[in-house]
Amino acid sequence: MPSPHPDFPNLRVFDHPLIQQKLARARDKRTNSHDFRRLLNEISALMTFEVSRNFPFRTVEIDSPLERTTGVELSEPVTLAPILRAGIGMTEGILALIPDARVGFIGIYRDESSLEPVDYYAKFPPDVAAGPVLLIDPMLATGGSASHAVSRLKDHGCRNVQMLCLVCAPPGVQRMRDIHPDVLVHTASLDRELNQRGYIVPGLGDAGDRIFGTQ
Repeated sequence: MPSPHPDFPNLRVFDHPLIQQKLARARDKRTNSHDFRRLLNEISALMTFEVSRNFPFRTVEIDSPLERTTGVELSEPVTLAPILRAGIGMTEGILALIPDARVGFIGIYRDESSLEPVDYYAKFPPDVAAGPVLLIDPMLATGGSASHAVSRLKDHGCRNVQMLCLVCAPPGVQRMRDIHPDVLVHTASLDRELNQRGYIVPGLGDAGDRIFGTQ
């Protein structure tokens, strides 16, 4: 199970050895794009297994080959909201676990003059607020894009929002705590810091470039 972080009550860190082993391989600069994508999806699925523990469910009746019995099913629709473009690299693993989940998208860039996040694209299911939403991005660095994305989701009425990221930095977690203290951040690692270019260190490098083989 993920461990609450002593310094950030809004953060849950997954210390499972399988997740940590896959994260180590994802960090390795020798890992190619194909393997990097696979690792991101595998880690995302493993994390989602635990994150979904508290999803609302209901009891249903079913007919087994031998008799009528009961089971459970999710009672509210689940929506994945990857932040473009790197968040796309985590959706396949989650959809393998929750194939009925819908996928919304939000694209965000940073204005060079104001340095504030601006969304250039957003498309969500009409009833996105009807169930839990998982905001997805491999990295939570400054927290600007993530906090802005949560605000946009809340503008659509969403009240059950959680974030999944592979690695994060203290400034991003703190910003999320300050602006959206009700949103839990789930991660495989709280890394040391941001460098002068705003990259998480030790981090993953540019996750989007590593996912799609671009520069």
